[in-house]
Amino acid sequence: MLNSSQQDNQGTRMRLGVEVGGTFTDLVAIGDGGITITKVPSVPQQPDEGAFNALIDSGIPIDSIEELAHGSTVATNAVLERKGFPTAFITTYGFRDILRLQRHGRSRIYDLEYAKPEPVVTRAACYEVIERVLADGSVELPLDRSSVEDSLVPQLEAGGYDAVAICLLNAYVNPVHEEALAELLGKRLPGLHVSLSSRVSREFREYERASTTSLSAYVQPVVDRYISRLVSRLDEGGFTGRFSVMQSNGGRLPAEAMQSNAVNALLSGPAAGVMGATRQAGLSGYANLITLDMGGTSTDVCMVTDGKAQLTQEYSIDGLPIRVPLIDIHTIGAGGGSVVWADDGGMLRVGPQSAGADPGPACYGRGGQAPTLTDAHVIRNTVRPEAFLGGRMAISSERSRAVFQAIADQLGMGLEDAADSAVQLANANVGRAIQLVTTERGFDPRDYVLVPFGGAGPLHAASVASDLGIAQVVVPPSAGVISAYGLIASDFTQFTSLTRRARVDDSAPDIVRQTYTSMVEEASARFKALNLEGEPSVDFIADMRFVGQAFEVPVRFDVSTLAHLTADDIRIRFNEEHHKVFFFGGASSKPVEFVSFRLGMTMVLEDVPVLSESDATIDHDSEIEIYADRAWCKGRLTSRASLVAGEPVTGPALLEDPTSTLFLPAGWQAVRDPYDNTVMTRV
Repeated sequence: MLNSSQQDNQGTRMRLGVEVGGTFTDLVAIGDGGITITKVPSVPQQPDEGAFNALIDSGIPIDSIEELAHGSTVATNAVLERKGFPTAFITTYGFRDILRLQRHGRSRIYDLEYAKPEPVVTRAACYEVIERVLADGSVELPLDRSSVEDSLVPQLEAGGYDAVAICLLNAYVNPVHEEALAELLGKRLPGLHVSLSSRVSREFREYERASTTSLSAYVQPVVDRYISRLVSRLDEGGFTGRFSVMQSNGGRLPAEAMQSNAVNALLSGPAAGVMGATRQAGLSGYANLITLDMGGTSTDVCMVTDGKAQLTQEYSIDGLPIRVPLIDIHTIGAGGGSVVWADDGGMLRVGPQSAGADPGPACYGRGGQAPTLTDAHVIRNTVRPEAFLGGRMAISSERSRAVFQAIADQLGMGLEDAADSAVQLANANVGRAIQLVTTERGFDPRDYVLVPFGGAGPLHAASVASDLGIAQVVVPPSAGVISAYGLIASDFTQFTSLTRRARVDDSAPDIVRQTYTSMVEEASARFKALNLEGEPSVDFIADMRFVGQAFEVPVRFDVSTLAHLTADDIRIRFNEEHHKVFFFGGASSKPVEFVSFRLGMTMVLEDVPVLSESDATIDHDSEIEIYADRAWCKGRLTSRASLVAGEPVTGPALLEDPTSTLFLPAGWQAVRDPYDNTVMTRV
């Protein structure tokens, strides 16, 4: 366990971020009493236990917490491990099998045994109601209330469901029947969690909307009970502050808001990391970033342009699509706990299997028998057992060498060469992931700086940057807990979406203005209901396409210029964005149409907490032997906190802090800047 405190926090008011990861649970507290950083092992079977273990280990009295922001993988794990609650699905008569029919495409076209992703709702739990709303919103066939009360309600009651997802045809245009059905079920089955597609994802494309709504309903009881347990224990400790939960879109909302739309809790931990890295790097003037979050189980990469993380509407979890705005994060199975193995052809592999928090890497001494990436670093001496988590967690180099020897013998390599090869392979996997979010989307990674964090990110960053031609790496202070810091450094944000198809003609500017006004009114009412007051900032995006296309391009509008917007302005903006993605259409005169609109409303934090480097240092500034690029080399060993701002360090070097280790290869130099960011540059 790690507990690093710069000052005495007793009797002070603190702002806390607690992030539950796959291997460790991190806590960052910032207040008048200074900065407290705590890192404890996660408890996969009871993640809220890990959160409270971090609180206890920090020594911060619960009644002194002014604000607590939380992020976790609870919702994600519920889907991946199929540990949600029994859920029913209700749709329009004739569309019962929509969750199973899905789309015609195959994610693996050459796999002869390919099977479509399994929905979280069984076919037996899918029900139909008699109703019909047309595509223009008119009601062709009213909801048959008698069949609902006489047939559907008894079936739901007999099924023992905890939640129900309602997705009626064309409800995104007119949700009158969904609202009526929810009201009826609420009266007859008051303990049932009800998710409506018109509230979760008010957009067209039936399958994506149905999948998103069913996932939201499936994890809703999990999230509700998880938050309720946290609130109960906080109340027992005398907590009177504000409790908020991170969303996948990079913004927070009060915890009670997450108890009605749990799908937004997916990817909350990785989103917090992106926001924390963006805040910290922004202090040093960096606005175009590629974030690299490498933890114990996985690696998440994301592109940030002009200080804003890229959002996407097209995401899937375990093969099931989610149609809500979320940060465009690409995840691969490469982390400190990733298992190193050889396939049937004798090729070395890293991940995606992970040793996780239990039993963890072999060096942890908790029963792990498989070689992992952390074990490889221990063998290379880029992770020192005596300095792991600031020396507060004992690990064994003997265990690492013992489990790696078998795979080294299998590959006919020396022990150190096998470990170094595993690290290089992990670097290549991470580099490929970055190319997916940059090069393959029309962006040059060389125009960005790499911002690594997580326990393993700074170990791999320089090598990954070299492979991609990136000239600078910016490592935030206390990089191993940036996700926890991002929780308290994030604004309060909500997104609303609406499908409204219309041609771009002379009436288009009025359509944009009318849609913007109505969506702002709706979002403002929600903020007011959550007691979030202030002057918000607004982000307004239209999903557009050439008429006849099947997929859209997001086009951002400057809300300050909407009053003077013209049809030609709209076409020009669309053509520019379309050309950026597809490399054609920049001057096209083909007809264009709107498909959907998205509005993000943000209550900007007036006082953003500032993270700084821990005062904890190692006892000496000395020399160390490091195995890299198939050879032992001598390098400098020191702590990041002991670096003097403005004085460069030349690689090879190992720069340690209590939460992570920074590896500076030969050909690189690092300097600590006034904001405690360590800026690495190729020389």
